[in-house]
Amino acid sequence: MHARTADIDDAPGLSRVLREIIEQTGRDRPNDEAFVLRTYIANPTGVRCTVAVRPSGEILGFQSLIRAVACNPYDVPAGWGVIGSHVSPRAHRQGVGTALFQSSLEAARNAGLEKIDAYIRADNPGALAYYQALGFRTYRTRDGVVQKVYSVSAS
Repeated sequence: MHARTADIDDAPGLSRVLREIIEQTGRDRPNDEAFVLRTYIANPTGVRCTVAVRPSGEILGFQSLIRAVACNPYDVPAGWGVIGSHVSPRAHRQGVGTALFQSSLEAARNAGLEKIDAYIRADNPGALAYYQALGFRTYRTRDGVVQKVYSVSAS
C-alpha cells in the first residue's frame, strides 16, 4: 500500500469507500462522485487530499486536509487545518490511517498550518481513538461532537 495525492480519476474509489462506511455504520452522508470531487479532491480550500492505494490500484481510504476560512461549519479559527479521514472497513488495522496522516502532516507543514482540527462524532469510538493515538487532544465537546486539535509545530 502507498499513499499519494488524490486526482479526479480517484472520485469513484473515494465514493465507494464512503458507501462502504455507510453500510457498516448506518450513518448516511453524501457519497456520490460529484460530492467527492467538490468536497475532497477539488475543494478550493483544500491543502491535500491523500488516497491510500493497494498495488492493484484499489483505494483503501482517503484523508482530506483543508484550510479553515472565516465562518466555517466547524467553528475552527481561520487558518487552521481541518482533517477528515475515511478508511474502508475492509482496510481497518492495516496502517492505512497512519500512512494517510503522514502525508497530511507533510502537507500541513508545507502549507504553514500551525494547528489541525479533527471534528468527530462523539458516538464514533474508532475515530476518537485513532486521532488520540496520532497525538490529537480534545479541546472542545458539544452537541454530540468532539473536536481534537493537533499542534503541527510541536511534532
